[in-house]
Amino acid sequence: MSFSVKKDYELWMRRAMELAALAEQAGDVPVGALLISEGGEVIASGFNTREAQCDPTGHAEINVLREAAQKLQRWRFSDCTLVVTLEPCTMCAGALVSARVGRVVFGAWDPAFGACGSLRDVVRDPRVNHQVEVYGGVLEVECETQLRRFFLAKR
Repeated sequence: MSFSVKKDYELWMRRAMELAALAEQAGDVPVGALLISEGGEVIASGFNTREAQCDPTGHAEINVLREAAQKLQRWRFSDCTLVVTLEPCTMCAGALVSARVGRVVFGAWDPAFGACGSLRDVVRDPRVNHQVEVYGGVLEVECETQLRRFFLAKR
């Protein structure tokens, strides 16, 4: 890869956090995501839209994969990195495996629903035909804070 891993992951995570803020403005859980090419270019970006679109599959990761598939006219992304502010859930982790995403980089761990190492590890399950490289905890405190503020305001 042609980019500086730690520095670029943090830059992309900050951009994902900006997208997460857009989800929050629309009344959704603040989760944002980007799909990055091997060369470091943003292919697709998105955020949670479950509330806005009344769509239970409207997670940031799913929205990004759909946008990228339409843009690139392909469904395999083994040469790409998905950057997301919250550890993907089981549905999204399954989509990452199905889309053959090469790597997932996330901010906050999700011990209640996470499927990339905390509650489950769907993306690295040796029983499936593709494993995704995982890099968790990028700007973890900042991502957790963004989520906590949202949920505190809801209570």
